[in-house]
Formats: sequence, structure tokens, C-alpha cells
Amino acid sequence: MATMDYVEIPSYATRLQSNVSSSSNVRPATKITTSLPNPESSPVLSPLSAGLPSPPAKGPLALNLPQILLSTLPNPPPAPRNAATGAPQGQLLSTRDPLSIPITSVNFRRFVSKSGPIFWLQDRIEEVVMWRKGWKVTGVWMSAYAFLCYFPRLILLLPHAVLLGILLVNHPSRKSGSASVRDNDSTIPPPPSSAGEGSVDWLANLQAIQNLMGFVSDAHDFVYPVVPHLTYSTPSTYPLLAFTTISFLLLLPLVSLLPVRPMFLVLGMAPFLVTHPFVRARIYPLVRAFLSLSPSSPAPLPQHIVQSRKHIYTTIIRALDDDRLEDRHWRSELREVELWENERWSGSASIGSDENSAAVLGTWSKTNLRATDRSAWTRGRDGWGGMQMDGSGDVSSNLTFSLAPGWAFVETEDWRPDIEASWAPAGSDDHGWVYTNDAWQDPRPAPLEGWQAGGVTRRRRWVRRIYYNPALSV
Repeated sequence: MATMDYVEIPSYATRLQSNVSSSSNVRPATKITTSLPNPESSPVLSPLSAGLPSPPAKGPLALNLPQILLSTLPNPPPAPRNAATGAPQGQLLSTRDPLSIPITSVNFRRFVSKSGPIFWLQDRIEEVVMWRKGWKVTGVWMSAYAFLCYFPRLILLLPHAVLLGILLVNHPSRKSGSASVRDNDSTIPPPPSSAGEGSVDWLANLQAIQNLMGFVSDAHDFVYPVVPHLTYSTPSTYPLLAFTTISFLLLLPLVSLLPVRPMFLVLGMAPFLVTHPFVRARIYPLVRAFLSLSPSSPAPLPQHIVQSRKHIYTTIIRALDDDRLEDRHWRSELREVELWENERWSGSASIGSDENSAAVLGTWSKTNLRATDRSAWTRGRDGWGGMQMDGSGDVSSNLTFSLAPGWAFVETEDWRPDIEASWAPAGSDDHGWVYTNDAWQDPRPAPLEGWQAGGVTRRRRWVRRIYYNPALSV
């Protein structure tokens, strides 16, 4: 048996021979697999929307897993507390007590029962700002704010005004049966310190906490897209820093010239004007019709405004995509590849370009395509380069593209629908669809009623950028 200094080789083992791979100058086209564009999960504002988290699993394990994990955490030694304040020395309020299930349960029950005044104040502010109590109540508060803007020194009297308002609201003369409580010897019992667990007020506080958590989450999702620009995570941070610095230096000598009282008056009245019922009912739909690309607009806009709106939206989306590009993308050559989505109408009543109306009157689907039609996904505008019946072709269910050596898809962006449809002289609808007759001819931005008997088809263009990476061509 052959042996070595540090390893024993069995007698039945066979020594492997090194195989030198033969090189060839002829290289086939690189096959890059990517996912198909998803129209259902790719709305018009898909670049700005974030993915939703998956729902939690249901069952006893999902309910007990957080408790099991929290119970395994080691309890830190109790920190010395200050005799005067009763709090640990040198610790913040957020880290005063260690993480513990009993402490969490006790504090949550206490917070639910004692948070009523917080949500009461929140409801009163919402009623005033959103005009829920009518124009008289909101008008009084607007007048009071204007009076404070004209006499700003009266702000020093606000604590007295708030305390007087509370005392007047709770005055015994405002209570029912006031004749029995006007006697100086009688006293009014104080209100309960907290709501009883399981009572109507306790459940109302729990509902308010639930809605407040949702509002905070929605506000976080709304503000979070701006955070990368403020943390030097995108290339636009340095231009923003330069612009802020220059504008600060330019406005610094002009601060003394600004009219402070009118400026604060306009800034304070702006929320009341924005939330006025007339503005929300009349102005918001017009602004939403111009900015949104939804086909369910209250009134159709002129064609040149629609095209301008599409161009502005496409420019914004491309700017957001450029902002996500990395340095290696900027230093390389960028190109676009296109993909065509084809569908056929199936319905006998009538046709519609709206997705909602299609659900009622019929269906637009790729399964409605005939055997003689073009494929559901094609590489060419004329319908060529699609998937064959056996699954082969340039476009398969996994969207396998034949790219030249060294070219790859940009990883920071996905497929985008071409809503401008500059390739179609007649234009497209708000989602980029161009409608044609049964023979895929006569493109129009909306289907004609006369096409119903013969058949209606539609197609739209998807684009995605690729970049050249020399390391991939080696």
C-alpha cells in the first residue's frame, strides 16, 4: 500500500489526472436568464412602490415564537438607580428597563388604559384642520391664529388661555343638574384616572393605537425614499449638499428683509386651505388627473397634455433609475433591449381599453392568442423572436436573452413599460398599450367598435437597459 508522510492512500484508490481544458477562439453568444415583466405587479408607479412583507404564518408556533425568543434573552444586571429621580444613572429612557415580556405586558396595559387624552386631543385637532365641525369652528381657530400673527407677543399668554379654557369647559354650571352642585359645600368627583380593561373606552384606545401604528408605518414608507439622498447613499447627495450650502449663504443676508408676520400667516393658513372640502372635491381630482396615469380620470385631457404628462413621468422614472446606477454602470456603455407583450380580446358584448371594464365586459389575455398569432412575448415588433410550441426560442418562460459577450442587464432596475410609445404614430393609452385589428394592423390608442366582430389585439413595448462589463467577456 502506497503511503505518504501525513496521509494513507487506500490500495483501491485511483489517482486523478489533471485535464487541461482546450481553448477556442469561437465563443457562442452568452445566455442570460432574467424574469419576465410582471404587468400585474408592475403598475405605473412601480419604481416608487416598495414590496409588501409576506404575511406571518398562522398557528401556535407563530404565536409563541416571539415569546420563546424573548425569553431566551439574558437579563442584564439591574443598574443602580438615582435616589432622587428613581431612574438608572447615565441611562436614557429607552434603555431604562431591560427587555422583558412581563414589563412589556404591564406597560402596554397601562398605556392602553391611560392614553385616552392623547387620542382625544388628536381627534379635536383633526376635526379643526379637516373642517369636520363646519366652517364656523375652523374659522374661529383661523381667526385666532391670524390674531396671534398680528400680535405675536400674545403667545406668552397661551398657557393661561389653555388653563382658562379647561376650567371653563369643566365648570359645574355646564353640567346637567347644575342646581344641585352649585352649593359650595358639595364637590364634583374627579374623572376616572384610567379606563377599565375591556370597557368601551379601553377598546376605543386600543383601536386608536392600532390606527396610529398604521399611520406611523405609512408615514415612514412615504418619507423613506428621501433618506438615501441624505445619508450619502446616492450620487445626488453631494449636489444636494452644495445647493443647500449656496442657498443658505444667499438667504442669510435676506433674512432681515423677509416679512415675518405675513410669512407665518401664509404658512399657518396653508394647511386649512389645502384640507378645505372644496379643494379636496374639485382641485385634487384635476391635479390627480394630470399627475396620475390612471385611465379612470374624471375628465379626459387634451392629447398634447397627455403626451406631455407621459414624457414628464418617463423622465422622472429614468432619473430615478439613473440615481440607482452604480459607478461601474456609469463608466461603461449603456444600451436598451426591448420586449413586446401581445394579447387578444375575448368577449362578445363590447370592448374597452380600461382594465376594470375589461374585467366586466371581457378579458384581455395571452391565452386568447390563436395558433396563427404571434407569441405572448416576442423580441421583435413584428412578432418574430417569440417562444415556440416546444419552449425553444429567444424568449422562453424564463426570458433567456442572447447577449453578446461582456453585456449584462443593469441589476438596479427592472423592465419598464414604454408608456410614451414613440414607435406608434397614433400613440397609446395610459399604460402603453397600442390596439390593432384582428390582423395586428391599423394601430390606435383605443380599440374601435367596428373591430369587435373581427377581433381585437393589442401590444406594448417593455424596455430594459444593459451595460458592458469587460470582465464578463474574458
